[in-house]
Amino acid sequence: MSSVLGVVAKQLKSHPALIPLFIFIGGGATMSAMYLARLALKNPDVSWDHKNNPEPWSNLDPKHQYKMFTVNMDYSTLKKDRPDF
Repeated sequence: MSSVLGVVAKQLKSHPALIPLFIFIGGGATMSAMYLARLALKNPDVSWDHKNNPEPWSNLDPKHQYKMFTVNMDYSTLKKDRPDF
């Protein structure tokens, strides 16, 4: 593995214009991995514990914001509009 990193470092020293490319590709890969981790851990559609919580979407409070970004939506004023199961 160190030989691959050595070759990359050698190429970056000889072609410094590639440095921004590596930075942006690495940053994009990191942000996409973090977003996938957030979806897997915070989204109510994903259930990791089927025995204790088989339907996690039923236990959500209507005021709970699970979306990352919402436009013109105040979750604190929402009322419960669904039945209890």
